[in-house]
Amino acid sequence: MRISSTPHSLSGSITVPGSKSHTIRALILSALAEGTSQILNPLGSADCLSAAEAVPLIGAKIEFTSPQKWLVFGAGKNAHLPNDVVNVGNSGSLLYFLSPVCATFEGWSIFTGDESIRRRPVFHVVDAIRQMGAMAECAIPNSKCCPLLIKGPAEGKNIVRTEGSISSQYITGMMLAALRMKDTLHIELSDPKETPYLTMTKIWLESFGVKVEISNDFKQISVTPPSDLLAHDCVIPSDWEGVAFPLIAALITDSEIKIENVDFSGSQGDDKIVGILKLLGADIEEDKEHGTLIVRGGKRSTLKNRGRLSTENLPEKILRVPISDFPDAICALAVAACFTEGTVIFEDASVCRRKETDRIKVLKDELKKLGADLEDGVDEGGRDFLAVHGKSPLNADGSANQKFNLHGGTIESYGDHRVAMSAACMGLALPAHEKIIVNEAECAAVSFPNFYDVMNTLGAGFAEC
Repeated sequence: MRISSTPHSLSGSITVPGSKSHTIRALILSALAEGTSQILNPLGSADCLSAAEAVPLIGAKIEFTSPQKWLVFGAGKNAHLPNDVVNVGNSGSLLYFLSPVCATFEGWSIFTGDESIRRRPVFHVVDAIRQMGAMAECAIPNSKCCPLLIKGPAEGKNIVRTEGSISSQYITGMMLAALRMKDTLHIELSDPKETPYLTMTKIWLESFGVKVEISNDFKQISVTPPSDLLAHDCVIPSDWEGVAFPLIAALITDSEIKIENVDFSGSQGDDKIVGILKLLGADIEEDKEHGTLIVRGGKRSTLKNRGRLSTENLPEKILRVPISDFPDAICALAVAACFTEGTVIFEDASVCRRKETDRIKVLKDELKKLGADLEDGVDEGGRDFLAVHGKSPLNADGSANQKFNLHGGTIESYGDHRVAMSAACMGLALPAHEKIIVNEAECAAVSFPNFYDVMNTLGAGFAEC
């Protein structure tokens, strides 16, 4: 599917769907528990539906009572080896979460996925599973990717030492696998990244009665399995990763919108985007009591800066964003940076290269097609960065900035949902008569079902072409 995005302003209210990260954790934990769990406000995205199709393979049952309520009949002590190949679709979370769990069963498990998943590395998962005492290898000789073969059970080895900067997802997988091990699993991490997601996993495990300890520097994690993992009802908070797109779309256009059912619990790392955007002068009003954000951009801004985003009041006139704890936000923030007067540097960004795509490369290559000025590189510490040298459409006095030169074009999403949604939002803020065409735009459903329809209720004017 190709989506056309043209200049539009936004108005009205929307509710962002539930969190993908929370939904998949709730599904797997409920599947392993004894009894029946209700999952309220689940995200019915492609990735979450892949998880819902996978957990019955280990003995759980799922009943989709309504879009707002799923029932999970947990397998508990009767959880078993997957009775078929586990096809995770496009979900890296499901692959990395469930494969260590399946290493605790006796026998062979096979994991595969779509073309994108079969390009994502699993060598770090292989090494961790081997340290747990099971066998693991890539099915294709000399490959570091799926299909992934695992032979359990993992037993007798309860210390895993691994690199924390590769991904937090397989570390979550080991924490979940600990539920089926005899003794406390100790995980030792070097250079941990994406740490808010490890905190999220800790919160979920504790809600099911599991004892979890994480050191302040996140280098030491221990998970002690309970005698009984008991089912309970789960409420899925809204997804900050989804909030990011209408948020930046409103800020870079002459818009005023309200985003409702926002999660202010602090359990999602992407909630940092509000503070980052405020440093650039964004007009965002947070109502934590009622769970809402009011976002005003351009001519609708109530601030003295007339809705102009800028780094001019920051040290060195540069905004430096350490992105390793919330790397999924880089796509939306990079688009906002293109409309910001000054330079925004996303630092410690290596993990962004290991997502659905190499997002640093894709953002640099694709946004340059639209006239954006980006550069990537490696800093003195060997860590990747992405720098965006932006231009605001407005000068400080409110007049049109003649140096603003973003224009339309065709963007390849490469099947990456966050690239597709970011590019579509970017088209809303281009000069009159310009447009962006986003190829493979349907991939947005991976994390935000009906994204284009939802945005069109605000007046986005997205159209299939």
